[in-house]
Amino acid sequence: MNFPAELKYTKDHEWVRVEGDEAVIGITDFAQRELGDIVFVDINTIGEEVAANEVFGTVEAVKTVSDLFMPVASTVLAVNDAIDGSPELVNSDPYGDGWVIRVKLNDVADVDALLSADQYKAEINA
Repeated sequence: MNFPAELKYTKDHEWVRVEGDEAVIGITDFAQRELGDIVFVDINTIGEEVAANEVFGTVEAVKTVSDLFMPVASTVLAVNDAIDGSPELVNSDPYGDGWVIRVKLNDVADVDALLSADQYKAEINA
């Protein structure tokens, strides 16, 4: 499994890549493997401020639907249009083309409280 060191992670299996006062968020390689073939990603929070640990959308796999949790308080700016037509990108490239949302961070410093790659690996016993 892949755990890019430059990203931050949550116990709920989301990753965060900070870009100034914005961030890109997706689900981890571990999460996509656990879910199996992803067939739909539903995000209905564009333009909304979402508190940390609140649900910002769902990801649907062949056998299950799983909530997506906001890692840190943010406003949802955009959803990855590419995964609308090709949700399997979340499986094939979870840290690249399969990203889920772009957000405006309420406080960039909040990201520091998230897990490092090594802490996340320990969390999932990888």
